[in-house]
Amino acid sequence: MRRNLAARIGVWSAHHRKTAILGWLLFVVLAAGIGGASGMVEMTDAENGAGDSARAEQILSDAGLSHRAGELVMVSAAEPDGWRTAARELSTAIGKTGEVTGLAAPVPSKDGKDALITFEMKGDAATSADRVQPVLDAVAGVREDRTDVTVHQFGEASAGKWLGDLLSEDFKQAEFTAVPLALGILLVAFGAVVAALLPVGLALTACMAAFGLLSLASHQLHLFQTTYSVMFLMGFAVGVDYCLFYLRRERDERAAGRDAETALRIAAATSGRAVLVSGLTVMVAMAGMFLSGLMLFKGFALATIIVVFIAMLGSVTVLPALLSWLGDRVDAGRVPLLNRRNKRGKKESGRIAGKLLRPVLSKPKFFAAVSVVVLLVLAAPALGMKTEELGLEKQFGSDSELSVAYRHISETFPGGPDPAQVVVEADDIAAPAVRKALAGFDKVTVHRAQNVAEIEVPLPGGEADLAGLREDRLPAAFDGTGARAYVTGEVAGSVDFNDQLKRGIVPVFLFITAVTFLLMLFCFRSYVIAVTSILLNLLSVAAAYGVMTAVFQHGWGASLIGSEGVGAIESWMPLFVLVVLFGLSMDYHVFVVSRIREAHGRGLSTRAAIDEGIRRTAGAVTGAAVIMVAVFSVFGTLSMQDMQQMGVGLAVAVLLDATIVRMVLLPSVMALLGERNWRTPRALTRLPSLDHSEPEPEPAPAAMADGTVGTGPRG
Repeated sequence: MRRNLAARIGVWSAHHRKTAILGWLLFVVLAAGIGGASGMVEMTDAENGAGDSARAEQILSDAGLSHRAGELVMVSAAEPDGWRTAARELSTAIGKTGEVTGLAAPVPSKDGKDALITFEMKGDAATSADRVQPVLDAVAGVREDRTDVTVHQFGEASAGKWLGDLLSEDFKQAEFTAVPLALGILLVAFGAVVAALLPVGLALTACMAAFGLLSLASHQLHLFQTTYSVMFLMGFAVGVDYCLFYLRRERDERAAGRDAETALRIAAATSGRAVLVSGLTVMVAMAGMFLSGLMLFKGFALATIIVVFIAMLGSVTVLPALLSWLGDRVDAGRVPLLNRRNKRGKKESGRIAGKLLRPVLSKPKFFAAVSVVVLLVLAAPALGMKTEELGLEKQFGSDSELSVAYRHISETFPGGPDPAQVVVEADDIAAPAVRKALAGFDKVTVHRAQNVAEIEVPLPGGEADLAGLREDRLPAAFDGTGARAYVTGEVAGSVDFNDQLKRGIVPVFLFITAVTFLLMLFCFRSYVIAVTSILLNLLSVAAAYGVMTAVFQHGWGASLIGSEGVGAIESWMPLFVLVVLFGLSMDYHVFVVSRIREAHGRGLSTRAAIDEGIRRTAGAVTGAAVIMVAVFSVFGTLSMQDMQQMGVGLAVAVLLDATIVRMVLLPSVMALLGERNWRTPRALTRLPSLDHSEPEPEPAPAAMADGTVGTGPRG
């Protein structure tokens, strides 16, 4: 019979397993080695921004004016002027490091009990975190010696140092926790060490190769510092899932009495095809982030596309080769207790799924309505979602040393930690009209050679003061002078970033919904399935938004996961979660609906096909969902607020998607639609038909003259 692409790839790999396995290993080693040697290039502030703030950063960059990292050290005493000796010691110690410039005299607070010392790190701000340690040590030394005062430090360099160390520790924690966790879940699912190691090993090698390729690509498309974490999160979860689907089908066919070659061919033609369709859908959905207009999302898109492609490639090439080579040895290392449970796993899984499906299929209207109501209730908090580019003081938690320092400094010296930086460019910065306008501001630095000036303006009122600065004060000062003024800084950058996201989310949403529709239409030749796929995805995404808002914006139950409410959702999170979930939900959707279509193609009624398809996929979907939820939950326990939001949001969405959506809402909706699920409009009948049926076993090979029987590659 005619084989689909996945089947042809799988059969070729099984017959050329040495080439497939060695080729994969060579590819991983070369990609990881060359990429590691090249290093990753991070994006600049101008590349990571949008609007006026990005324009201001670009002007400074083009003028060769390297931005210096500002630092603030506040010393507090119980009595007025009780800080003076400690402040003098701090200034001396900081100056002796040789790493700072512009060290100013202490500025007292209104009540005289506090003083603020300001200075800048020498050199470019982008590398200041690498040079700030001597300054941190100097401040820490005075803090330890002078117990009569309290010392707080906050600044771009110190926060950057803290962030870099934290990301490194968090990434190690995620890797060392997620891998054993996934391995343990697979061990329970398969009851054999080798079968459990295969998906984990392939997922890890896929991530290694993707890391290398992404490092090479970063020299053209600069990346955000958390991109590697996002790649590992996606790559490991998807890689394990793809291998799990493939391996589970092959083992099911062997358990049904198929020989090794036939079982592998069926797995390649069915689960392999589902992996290709799912992987393609994920990659195309991720490509939608290129339309956001922000380099951050372009980097996320590139990272996820690379790692999903490599994971998909490994699942349909090297996995069949390994299964062909191992044969029955894939069950080596059986764990007695788990193995006995595993032998009953398929029947028990199908039996449990059947019991759950029986009432759903008997009363589909009731269960469809209940499922929708539950998801909408979970989604309700999202109506009040507020997004912002979370500052470092919110990223680390309110009890962290950095957040405490930020809070005390900003309360005592309003506008100090987050001042606006106004960048003014003119044809002649020394022109009388421009000089007069600049004279209206306090902290002005003029760069005559570059015709650029920098102005520092405190923003004690945050966004409200920023709006007044942009809309009133700057136009009043510079209109008619020929100079152009742009505002940057943390507050301005957050506002501009959010504005660009609001503009970019519409084209991204339209793109991924249109592409998902077309891919499902091509795969199943049914506009009904295509539309229901999108609607089910939107419900999952909305529910995830609601849970994220409730936990991280309002703080409901945040303490249960060791987090806290910060009053807002990280600005890039909604768009990222939307795109990722639209892609990842296709894992389960394509896998389940393909099995339903397969049963329907054999002549079963739609309800009978739903029952068989979901029962047969229940074990694989449950295992894949448990692994994804576990991996995402690991990220929910990390230190960074944005990593927590991403981990919890994705874990909740996958859990809802694999339970309420796939086990209740999908079968009830398909049961209500009946045979209309498979209708193809006459205008679409020319679409190529993808085979969803189970391949028939090929005729038994004829006996040889010597009485032997020809066999395919076996372990």
